[in-house]
Amino acid sequence: MLLSGKDFSIAFTVAFVITVAITPMMRMLALRIGITDKPNQSHKTHVLPVPYLGGLAIVLGTATVTYGSALLTNSSRQTLLLASTILIPALLMAIIGLIDDIRQLKPWPRFLIQNLIALVAVSILVSTNTIGSPSRILILDFIITLVWLVGITNSINFFDNIDGGASGTVAISALALTLIAISNGQSLIAAMSAVLAGAVIGFLLWNKPPARIYMGDAGALFLGILMASLSIRLDTKSEMGKLGLLIPILLLAVPILDTSVAVVKRLWRKVSPFQGGKDHLSHRLVRLGIDRRVTVLILWLLTFFFASAAVLAHLFFELVGIEILLICVIAWFALFIFFLLQEDN
Repeated sequence: MLLSGKDFSIAFTVAFVITVAITPMMRMLALRIGITDKPNQSHKTHVLPVPYLGGLAIVLGTATVTYGSALLTNSSRQTLLLASTILIPALLMAIIGLIDDIRQLKPWPRFLIQNLIALVAVSILVSTNTIGSPSRILILDFIITLVWLVGITNSINFFDNIDGGASGTVAISALALTLIAISNGQSLIAAMSAVLAGAVIGFLLWNKPPARIYMGDAGALFLGILMASLSIRLDTKSEMGKLGLLIPILLLAVPILDTSVAVVKRLWRKVSPFQGGKDHLSHRLVRLGIDRRVTVLILWLLTFFFASAAVLAHLFFELVGIEILLICVIAWFALFIFFLLQEDN
């Protein structure tokens, strides 16, 4: 499937417009039927209830444009099936998230269902040999892919703890993913990433501080597994070798950092990693006296730094790739130590 820059721009724009239009409808629906995020837990930082269902707008915008484009461009059956192997697990994850938004599922049953959905996605990835940089060892590929899908899915969910934080971060990462996929000639991955970026930015207009609607678990889980599935399919340059595995990690470095700090801190305090708390990057920055809007901007800038580095390292690996990757690894661990040393509330 050969696509032009114009095709990617149209897909991005249509997804943006659809999501911008649907999001206020989802907001009104959530308010009408009472699906809101009430500040009734200690880790909640908002004062008034905020409607959920923003995630459904992202899902509808992404799915509509993806399948609509496939049908209108007379894409082959193989392309449609390949897109479905990426979208269907994400749609299933969104359904679980929606149920959680409405019924408040227990952490462990929810985690088990996430793993079952991820197992299906991993089986498809491994069996169809569509992992971007496989190790060539079947069981190792299976384990790495499963950990990646489940880990990133939950990282994005955990990271959705401040207005505009997760949506802005995913938008930046998806745009960077689009550029890398285009340079590889991976049109389907580039197109789906562009669509996802358009949908998330459309939602971000309603989710930026102060948020008028939240994506909820439905949106966060959908974005998480979709970004994980798309990024792990990236083909990196052969000369990058195993270093190519760092490209997907850099694209999602900030959510991974957030989850790593929170989980280590919770384990240190001997509490469940799934227990909510004010120990995420956003909470730590706010406790340093930084305004919430500025905090979101900092998270976006950190994402832009790592995502841009991923693009540059991939495009110019022969010239400065190793140096860029080394700087990013050092920067990530420096940030990890900095945030880890911050006192918990």
